[in-house]
Parts: sequence; structure tokens; C-alpha cells
Amino acid sequence: MKLTKKGSEKIIWDSMRSNRVNFGYPKLTLYLIVFFVSATYLIYTLKLLNTSNLPCPEPDFLLPTRNSLQNLTIPPEKTEIHHIVFGIAASAKLWEKRKNYIKLWWKKEAQMRGIIWLDNPVKTLPDDTLPPLKISGNTSGFAYRNKQGHRSAIRISRIVSETVRLGMENVRWFVMGDDDTVFIVENLVRVLNKYDYNQFYYIGSSSESHLQNIFFSYGMAYGGGGFAISYGLAEALERMQDRCVGRYPGLYGSDDRIQACMAELGVPLTKEAGFHQYDVYGNLFGLLAAHPITPLVSLHHLDVVEPIFPEVTRVEALKRLMLPMKLDSAGLIQQSICYDSSKSWTVSVSWGFAIQVFRGILSPREVEMPSRTFLNWYRREDYKAYAFNTRPVARNPCQKPFVFYMTRVRLNSTTNMTVSQYARHPVPHPACKWNMVDPSNLDKVLVYKRPDPQLWDRSPRRNCCRVLDSKRKRLVVDVGLCGEGEISEVQ
Repeated sequence: MKLTKKGSEKIIWDSMRSNRVNFGYPKLTLYLIVFFVSATYLIYTLKLLNTSNLPCPEPDFLLPTRNSLQNLTIPPEKTEIHHIVFGIAASAKLWEKRKNYIKLWWKKEAQMRGIIWLDNPVKTLPDDTLPPLKISGNTSGFAYRNKQGHRSAIRISRIVSETVRLGMENVRWFVMGDDDTVFIVENLVRVLNKYDYNQFYYIGSSSESHLQNIFFSYGMAYGGGGFAISYGLAEALERMQDRCVGRYPGLYGSDDRIQACMAELGVPLTKEAGFHQYDVYGNLFGLLAAHPITPLVSLHHLDVVEPIFPEVTRVEALKRLMLPMKLDSAGLIQQSICYDSSKSWTVSVSWGFAIQVFRGILSPREVEMPSRTFLNWYRREDYKAYAFNTRPVARNPCQKPFVFYMTRVRLNSTTNMTVSQYARHPVPHPACKWNMVDPSNLDKVLVYKRPDPQLWDRSPRRNCCRVLDSKRKRLVVDVGLCGEGEISEVQ
């Protein structure tokens, strides 16, 4: 059938209506979308034209406002000695003797703060060279069931809390120690500056005795060597300590009670090797002459060991050590190792304390290991019962070191160099048949060293030493930072 144009259009229209399909609606929708986009673009363009003459706002970091200046973070003040409060455990029976140790390091003029906690009153005159005295609180209500110890351990463990309750202001750290503990205060401040006092920190060190650490804990700070507790942690400890102490009547001492409470608080020991318990007997020479590469913070058990300098009393020996400490506390007793290649000598410098001269060449690995001049805390045990490596005293008579102890030290204000003098310890040496220059011809050693207060702001490393030419009957050594590529080796 042939359709006209008009007829075909009618059929198509009817078909579209019957199938409910409308091809006109999509086209209309498209027109509406185009119109909307165009209108939006026109309005946005007109807005830009109206604001184009306004000045462009500067970023906050270029033009700070008053509010942005107030929000700037100011670096916190470094920890200083007046931010530290000492709690010193003392005994009335030993007071007259032990107070002399405290006088060696306590400096009221440096705004030091602290309390000496005694078990009983003592007869004493007012003394500005010591911290104030207080009597510890009554601990009779606490059970103590350790048959080998003494219940004074409970009193001493509560010194932390009793000191916190005094309510001193602007405190960052509480540092505990015994009345026979000597602190190198400047180095203590250096160590504590490494840590955020707002966080929970329990800082100290272990015993030198492996058996002591097994019996008590390798995770315990030994109280005689001293330990530091950040302010926030001390407050948390104070709130729970009496309940905690009541849960451990069978423990031996005060420091293991503190560690038990730290365990309940979930705070581990942060170890700093410069706190020294010195659970040893005899002569500390081997330990001091090879001090670890860390600031010397404390010395303990000074009544048990021999005087650190020969032929003087313990207090006199420590007074001598305070002389180099005042000039360069950061470098005190720090070891340096070098060689006099022309004479085949090994030289070990423990600055401010002593120098050893060995015949022959010893490796730094050997010399940095403490020699066994001391005895174990458990006298029946041998060197295997130490918590660190040691080396035996040389059996070969030719390898016995010649020791020179410090006798004087001064600061040359013109060169800003310390000049310390070390005199040979007059002890007999066995005959040696080695064909080399004999160190017994030396009578003294001079050491030049520039003070370095920033020594511990850098990564830990031994200073280097260099043997200098000298025409006199003495050895002259320079100590200081290692140069580029400089190591301890024979030249």
C-alpha cells in the first residue's frame, strides 16, 4: 500500500504514542541543561569581574595576625638544676660520717633543692652547706617479712612520695640517692635533658654484679647509684605507692619496691650507664680508668671501696676529683686511647683521674675493657659473675701498666685549655727484658684539653689523644675531638 506523506506521519505518531516513547522530551532536557550551565558560567564571570580590583589576601605565614603569633610554639626551657629535687636517704647512726659526702656535691648557691630524710633526729647545728633535714613518716603499719633485710627499706622507698607531697613548685624531676652517693650534678642535668619530663620516665642503672641483678632485677634502678623519676610519674606513683608497698611485704630493699610499683604502672627502666651502684669491693681503678662512653653521673658505696686516689682519705680523694669536674664536667674520667709509636707504648688517658702507659701495642678493644682491680660483691664468685666484660690483670711483668694519678689541674685563660698533671704512682715494677724504652724513666705526664660542654650533645664517641714531642723527662698528651679520619691506631 502506498502511503502519502501525511498518512505516514500519522502512523509514526500513533506508534510513538502507543509505545509510550517520546523522542521530543530528551531534546528539551538537553536545551535546559545547556541553558543552566551557560547561566551559571555567566554569573561566575560577572562575580570575578566585580572582585578583580580587590587586593589579594596574603598567606598567614607572610602576614601573621595577632592570633597566629599567640599560637606559635615556644621552645621549652632546658632543664636546669633548679628543676630537680633530690630525696636523700640517710641514717642517724651514720650521719656524722656520711654528711661529708653530701657536702662534696651539694651547692646551695646553684639553687639546688632537696631533702635529707632521716630515720631519727640528729644533733646538729644549722648548716647551709647541706639540704634541709626531715624525719620520714611512720611505717609501722606496713608489713615486712624478709628475714635477710631491714624494714627501713619501706621508709626509704616512700621518700619519693613524701617528697612529692611537699608541693614544691616548678619541679621536673625527682632524683633519689643515698647519703654515701656522690652526684656529678652537671652531668645529671645533661642526661635528664635528653628526656621529656612531661612523660613517664624511670631512669637509672643496674648493678655491676650479675648475681645481684638475678636476685633482684635487671629492670630495677639500684637506689644507691641513684635514679630519676619524671614529675608526672612521681605524682602517679604517689597516688598508688602505699597500696603498692602493702602488696610486697616479702621484698628485700627499697629499690625493688619502687621497681615493683613501676611494674604495676607499666613503666620500664630507662638505663643510663653513668649511674654507678658499684656493687664491688677493693680498688675502683679498673672501672674508672675504662669508664663507658657516657657522662659520669654518680658514685656509690664509697665507704666499701678503697679511696679512688692512693694515700689519701676517701673524702680527700673525692675533693681532688672535684677539681677537674669544675673545669670540664662533661669530660670527667672519659677515656682516650693513643700510641707513642717511637717507643711502642700504648697510652690510656682517663681525663681528670689517671693515665696508664703500657709497654707494647694493645688494641683499643682491650684497653677499653675494665681490668680486674676490684672484687665481686659475692666474694666467692669470680669474674664470670659481672654484668659486663672485664680483662684480667696482666701476668706478663712487662705488660703491667705504669699508672700516673692526677695531682693538679688548671685552666689557661689565654688559650682556654686545661692543663692537668699526673704523677707516677711509686710502686715497684717487676724486671722486664723487652728491648724497648722503659716507662719507669717518666716521672709525670701533662695533658692538654679544651673544655667541651657540648660533648654529649653529639653522638657518643671517645675523644682522641695525641702524644706530643717533649724533650723533658715527661710525656705530653693532647686530648680533644677526633679529626676527620682520625682513629686510634699506631702511626
